[in-house]
Amino acid sequence: MTWVALAAVLLQAIDYQAAGIKALDAKQYQQAAELFRKAVDADPKDYGAHFQLALAFSLLNQDSAAIPEYKKVLELKPGLYEAELNVGICLLRTKDAAAAVPYLKAAAGEKPKEPRPAYYYAQALLDAGQDAQAAFENAVALNALSAPAQAGLAQSLARQKKFDEAELHFRKAAEIDPAYKTGLLQLAQMYEDAHQADRAIAIYREFPDNPGAEERMGALLAQSGQTADAIPALEAAVAKSPTSANRIALAQAYVKSKQLEKAAPLAAQAVAELAQDYDLRMFYARILRDQRKFPEAAQQFLAASKLKPEAVQPWNEVAGVLIVAEQYPQALQALDQVRARGGETSAHYYLRAISLDHLHQLKDALANYNKFLEMSQGKSPDEEFKARQRARIIQNELNKR
Repeated sequence: MTWVALAAVLLQAIDYQAAGIKALDAKQYQQAAELFRKAVDADPKDYGAHFQLALAFSLLNQDSAAIPEYKKVLELKPGLYEAELNVGICLLRTKDAAAAVPYLKAAAGEKPKEPRPAYYYAQALLDAGQDAQAAFENAVALNALSAPAQAGLAQSLARQKKFDEAELHFRKAAEIDPAYKTGLLQLAQMYEDAHQADRAIAIYREFPDNPGAEERMGALLAQSGQTADAIPALEAAVAKSPTSANRIALAQAYVKSKQLEKAAPLAAQAVAELAQDYDLRMFYARILRDQRKFPEAAQQFLAASKLKPEAVQPWNEVAGVLIVAEQYPQALQALDQVRARGGETSAHYYLRAISLDHLHQLKDALANYNKFLEMSQGKSPDEEFKARQRARIIQNELNKR
C-alpha cells in the first residue's frame, strides 16, 4: 500500500470516528454504532474505535454486543480503566456476575477513591454469591449517601443472618431514596425463613398499601394463632388484589375462626381458578363437609381423587360423608376403594360394619364388627363399646334363625 493510500485509509477512519462521536452527542446511537463499526473495519487495532463502538452498543442496551468490543479494547490496551469498568457493568447486566468480578476488581483497584467502581465490584461479588460485606463497607465509606451501596451492604449482611445490622442499612437506603424501602420486604422474608415471625410481621405492617405484604402478615398472624388480627389484613389484601393465593389465605383464616359461610365462596372461587390443585379441592371439600353439605362435599372429594388416583384420603372422606348422609351402598363402594389402595385400618372395618348393619346384611356386619374389635385393641374405646353391643345383638338375631 502506498503512503498516499495509507493516509487515505487513516483519514477515512478518523472521519468515521468523528462522525460517530457527533452521532453519539446527538443520541443517534444506532447511527453511531454503524459509523464506529466502519472505523473498526478500517483499522482493527484502533482501541479507541473499538471502545466507541462498545459504548454505542451499551447505549443501545445491546450489552452482549458491547462485551466483546470492550474485551478487544483491553486486549489492545491492557488496564484501561474505562473499559474494565464498562465491561464489568455489561457483564453484570447480562447476569454473568462471576465473569464481571475480575474486571470490576481491577477497575476498583485503578481508582480506589472512586465510589462507582467500588460499588459495582461489591455488587458483582454479591450477585456471584461471594462474600461482599467488606466491599460494600468500602463503597459505603466512599459514598455514605449511595442508596444502592447501603442496600447492597444490607443484603450482604442479611445473607449472613446479621439481621439487626442488615435492617439498619436497609432503612438507611430507604431514607436516602424511598424507592429502596421495598428492600425491607426482602428482610421480612428472611425473618420468615429464620422463623422470626414477629419481626417479619412488624415489617409487613409498614406496607399497608402492598397486598403481598398484607397477605404475608395475615398468613403469619393466622399461623401464630392471632386469627382475629389476621382476618382484617387478609380482607384488605383480597380487596386490593383478589388473587387465588389471597383468597385461599383468607378462607383459611375464616375456617380457623369458624366462619365457614365466609370461607366457602372464597374457596369455591379459588377452585374454579385452580381446578387441578389437589390440596385446594380437599380444603374446599372439608369446608362443605363441615357445613353438612354432604353431596357437594362428596363431589369435591371425588374430584380430588381423580387428581391423585393413588391417594387414600379422598376415599376416606367420601366414605365418611356418605355414611353420615346415610348413603350406605355408595359408602361401601368408597371403602372398597380404600381397600384397593392398601389404606384399610381398624376404623374402616368399623365403618364397613355400620354400613352393612344398616343394610341388614347382618352376617357380614358381624364379621366386620369382630374384625374391628380384633384390630382396635383399646385404641377407640367408644366405638369398641358400640361394636360389642351391636355384635352381641346381631349374634343373638342370627342364632334365632
